[in-house]
Amino acid sequence: MPTVLVTHPVPRLAMYLGERALAQLQQVAQVRLNPLDNDLAGDALVRAAQGCDVVLAYRQTPVSAAVFGALPQLRAVVRCAMDIRTIDVAAASMHGVLVTQASAGFMASVSEWVLGVMIDLSRGISASTLQYQSGHEASVRMGRELRGATLGVIGYGQISRYLCPLALALGMRVVVADPLAQADLAGISQVSLDELLVTSDHVVCLAPANAATENLMNATAFATMKQGAFFINASRGNLVDEAALLAALDAGHLAGAAVDVGRAPDQMPSPAVARHAKVIATPHIGGLTPAAIEHQALEAVAQTVAILQGRIPQGAVNAAQATRMQERAQA
Repeated sequence: MPTVLVTHPVPRLAMYLGERALAQLQQVAQVRLNPLDNDLAGDALVRAAQGCDVVLAYRQTPVSAAVFGALPQLRAVVRCAMDIRTIDVAAASMHGVLVTQASAGFMASVSEWVLGVMIDLSRGISASTLQYQSGHEASVRMGRELRGATLGVIGYGQISRYLCPLALALGMRVVVADPLAQADLAGISQVSLDELLVTSDHVVCLAPANAATENLMNATAFATMKQGAFFINASRGNLVDEAALLAALDAGHLAGAAVDVGRAPDQMPSPAVARHAKVIATPHIGGLTPAAIEHQALEAVAQTVAILQGRIPQGAVNAAQATRMQERAQA
């Protein structure tokens, strides 16, 4: 049987891959598991992957050019997530190794997280709870309704397309800004980023992380936002200048923020942001529900099965350069 290395650290295996996906994988391959509590990288990853046909990679596993160069038998790296930024795709292509990524299965879970923190920020639920739990009487404050408020969504991808109808159903006005996608749902207005920032009561960041969006939300962007607005990041920490966010909160320009991601390891919220009194922070759990995780895990297994059968699966990002797949099929 072919051999597949699963790189998920021991504490992450059950939560981010699961028994069902692992069992399916074990039916078609000899499965080698990461024995460590942390990510395999560099020489450790090379040693673990020796003799493997496929590496099924945890979302944080770095696969560098040196790793690809040291594994001449490797056919593919299957990322059990959408984010492939820690995989050197150019090096993979140079060595003829296929790289795949999972599709989004977390539109509902992330959208529900966004709605939850929007309500929490607007009504001070977490703040009141913390006051009571600390033994103090909670302060009474006036809340704000989502109905009639303006939601501004930066990026119109799969999550946004799920979130926006929910916001409309709650009676919100919805505007989106995305230079690469067209808002095609009735009731949604497509505007420039500046107009979105000026008019929105809740700004939700759902744009992809790339060179063009690095520090997209900087001091200028936060200053452009409406006085008393809320900022929510459910995308990637790279999009936010965290010093500028903290300055906008400290100055009282923003009423609050919620983050599920940041610049700490594994895209966790940074401690300085997470401990701010006006911030609701969660440890990158927006997409962490059984349905969402199983979607990506089972898809990664299905991609692996296709690769072992000599087929290019859906989700391949460099199919034309995957010469090792062609060589193995000819053999």
